[in-house]
Amino acid sequence: MFLVADGMTFAGFFAAYLTFRAVNPLPTGSSYELELLLPSINTVLLLVSSFTFHRAGSALKAGDGPRTRRWLLISAALGLTFLAGQLKEYFSLPFGLTDNLFASTFYAITGFHGLHVSLGALMILIVWWQSRPGGSVSRDNPFPLEATELYWHFVDGIWVVLYGLLYLL
Repeated sequence: MFLVADGMTFAGFFAAYLTFRAVNPLPTGSSYELELLLPSINTVLLLVSSFTFHRAGSALKAGDGPRTRRWLLISAALGLTFLAGQLKEYFSLPFGLTDNLFASTFYAITGFHGLHVSLGALMILIVWWQSRPGGSVSRDNPFPLEATELYWHFVDGIWVVLYGLLYLL
């Protein structure tokens, strides 16, 4: 239910952005060319992190705790690297938060997504801690890892849509 509600929130953001683009285009001379290299790298980072998180789940099912923990750390590091890239992009954008409707919408959507990545990375680190020997996450209790993995894949999927809307459209 949480992911459905969260998906509806993002759908509202997408609808608002597309509506504003169709009805209220930027004034002449204020169109922005967003850099593609950094967001493309960030997209690859998140997609790879989904793969590494899946590897963590496979390792847990196989009962390989050390490998599970290693893949979880790699996944969290990829998510945190994404956030660092997003911050770098924020500081190099040719517009500020309050410049116009496009800028405000861009920061709201990407910031909301960044919040989700932050929470997801924190959740991964919590699962990493809980998967230590004697911890509550194990082959017999995979639910915390599986729930976090589902959330992480959701966050990655949302980014793919965001990337297409904001950078390619």
